Amino acid sequence: MAQTKTVLLCGVGGQGTILAADLLARVALAAGRDVKVSEIHGMAQRGGAVTTVVRVGEEVHSMVSDLGCADIVMAFETTEALRNLPQLAEGGALIVNDETIKPLPVLTGRSSMPRDAKKRLQAAGGRFIEASRIARQAGNAKCANVALLGALSATLDIPESIWAEVIAARVPAKTVEANLAAFSAGRAAMAEGE
Repeated sequence: MAQTKTVLLCGVGGQGTILAADLLARVALAAGRDVKVSEIHGMAQRGGAVTTVVRVGEEVHSMVSDLGCADIVMAFETTEALRNLPQLAEGGALIVNDETIKPLPVLTGRSSMPRDAKKRLQAAGGRFIEASRIARQAGNAKCANVALLGALSATLDIPESIWAEVIAARVPAKTVEANLAAFSAGRAAMAEGE
């Protein structure tokens, strides 16, 4: 990972986007890389959009990522993936949790969901990971964010052992086993699709 990699994580409040970004940054630091993080919380506590940019490399000068500059977009749900698609660099990787969360305007009937979101994301090269299912199978539905990190880890040149050490040190002790299982399953799911 000699060049700087820009990873954009996007989701809605409550999905663990910020924790995932924190874990990614800690992993990068533990691997001896420079890292910069920028977060936009919006109305996160109410299910609003959450976007975080993590830039990792030998020497990172800025946390800013312009349109079309994200090497990897990791989306926690399909609508946010679609909304952040313009951030993806040409030839970049798009990792998407195969889940759709309907926002309040859709639930109240004032708006509708984007049409053909999954087809549009697949056409853009999106790799769908069933992170929510993986998390439930690992024993904790809240581990979907770490399952997505597992998928992401398969695209970055950082040893799996560093990821495991950082996850084990950062998540609550009672969830370590489930988080590590979700991470491994997410990594395997990404590798299966290659």
